[in-house]
Amino acid sequence: MEVIKIDELRKELMILDTHKIEPNYTELGRMYKMDYRTIKKYHEGYRGKSTTRSKVSILDQYYDEIKGKLNLPGAKIMSTYQYFNKKYENIGKYHNFVRFVNKHKLKPIKTAIKPHPRFETPFGKQLQFDWKEDVKMTNKYGELFQFNVFSAILSTSRMHVFIYSKYRTAEDVERCLIKVYEYLGGITEEALTDNMSSIVNNHRKKFTAEFLQFCKDLGITPKKCKKESPQTKGKDESSNRFVNWLVPYNNEFETEEDIINILAEITKDVNTVVNSTTGVTPIMLFEKEKEHLKPLPNKKVLDSYLTNSKEIIVPTDFLIYYRGSRYSVSPKFIGKKITFKEVNNKLHMYYNNDLISTHDINNKRINYNPNHYMEGLSEIMPYKTADDVNAMALENLKLFDNLTKEGNK
Repeated sequence: MEVIKIDELRKELMILDTHKIEPNYTELGRMYKMDYRTIKKYHEGYRGKSTTRSKVSILDQYYDEIKGKLNLPGAKIMSTYQYFNKKYENIGKYHNFVRFVNKHKLKPIKTAIKPHPRFETPFGKQLQFDWKEDVKMTNKYGELFQFNVFSAILSTSRMHVFIYSKYRTAEDVERCLIKVYEYLGGITEEALTDNMSSIVNNHRKKFTAEFLQFCKDLGITPKKCKKESPQTKGKDESSNRFVNWLVPYNNEFETEEDIINILAEITKDVNTVVNSTTGVTPIMLFEKEKEHLKPLPNKKVLDSYLTNSKEIIVPTDFLIYYRGSRYSVSPKFIGKKITFKEVNNKLHMYYNNDLISTHDINNKRINYNPNHYMEGLSEIMPYKTADDVNAMALENLKLFDNLTKEGNK
């Protein structure tokens, strides 16, 4: 309705009131092409619709919480929405969430965008993988958790898989790749990554013999590219953005198991988001790509890598190196070949299939079992009494602990 027409109507009604003439609403309606009831409303004081009307949003009650999550370093609107959508049932659609964020100027600060040329591969051809390193999260009790996320993506369908890992050793790479392929239900022709130090010889810039054998056993061809090269490994570099979906869960979880479960949920959620290049969700396109995957290797082959079983000849200090720390066996096994593997965060050591030592895996550099240490001292100092050996052992073990604490500061 034109503003000029309304102004003229108001003036005429005012003149009629001044001369105490009762308005003919029907006649005025014909003149101004309006319903007579509308004319009457204006005569009785109606001022028209307010131009400053503010509609209440269901998100208003969560304003402070949304603002807090979007202010976290690395926060994204989509990941924040996914978090709130799981936490509250009445959060609404994503486009309404974006409108609310824009209206209240809550958008997170954007980081610089690098050039990203497209690179496509046939169905079932390639899996790209990488580490999101040293992720730090604090649980609701203030306890700090530091871990890594193994991220993998099928190059064509963009199907993502995220695996929690405390370490980034060659064994962890092999274990995570197996877990990814088991999740996908098949094997790609090749696997692409950068110069990952645990599986690439830094001097020769080639894959280690152990990793090449692993790939041969699985039936895949390993490929290597320059670090962060968008032309070759861009899809997995971009998949690391989705790890930022962890950000809203900071201070919300309790245990390590919670983080693992959250990553599993993020894996599902990411694969239901429409990809801007393909125009469909990864899970939908994966229905086609999985037809082109090769069958999984024999279960015995996979299990042989999942057990992380290794062989080593026991050195003269009877300490076995594992994940940056050393753990003891009895000195009577010096010079003999033993096997060891990790089971439920414990290191199990075997000789001729007999369990000879068990240690909790930790960050201490040297982990001597007191009995092993006293046994070793007794052999090199047979002239000492048992009490003297015991006292010397306790003193030296205390020194080892102090050195470890100083080294970790």
